[in-house]
Amino acid sequence: MSRIGKLPIKLGDKSKATIAGGKVNFEGPKGKLSVNLPAKVKVEVKDGNVIVTREDDSREARSLHGLARTILANAAKGVSTGFERRLDIRGVGFRAEVKGKAIQFALGYSHPVVFNLPEGVTAEVDKAARTEESLPTVGLTLRSADKEALGAAAVKIRALRPPEPYKGKGIKYAEEKVRRKEGKTGTT
Repeated sequence: MSRIGKLPIKLGDKSKATIAGGKVNFEGPKGKLSVNLPAKVKVEVKDGNVIVTREDDSREARSLHGLARTILANAAKGVSTGFERRLDIRGVGFRAEVKGKAIQFALGYSHPVVFNLPEGVTAEVDKAARTEESLPTVGLTLRSADKEALGAAAVKIRALRPPEPYKGKGIKYAEEKVRRKEGKTGTT
């Protein structure tokens, strides 16, 4: 039996789950999510817990058991407490501004870069810029109930200007460490 798959998923106080035709629908204070179930996995809701079982012990069913449970657990946590991802924008003149469902970036290009947020993802820019290693840093916080959409949005935003190894300019995750290179030395 899968060690992760056999663990029950506890629902939050104000969250509920319903099963309808191959889908599990979660509803809570942070929103609604719907998860499609794989073919060889069964789900039942008992006493505020979601229990995931598999139909048989085939290789496919065993591989999907823990995966399905983890995806359902992420959905249950998302609708009750939500997920958050922090990004740091480092560089002189680098800025971000949230305008409705879009973020407008100034990233050192000749034009502003506009990133449209996916459905269910919200953004917030830290007002106070701080200085780390002589470069000003602006914080950007993304929040969502859907962990997959949040991660995909964070990856796309980071790809707009990945951090470079010489000065550390660019967009990076808050917990990411950028390996720095020394650069050229001007000795003769």
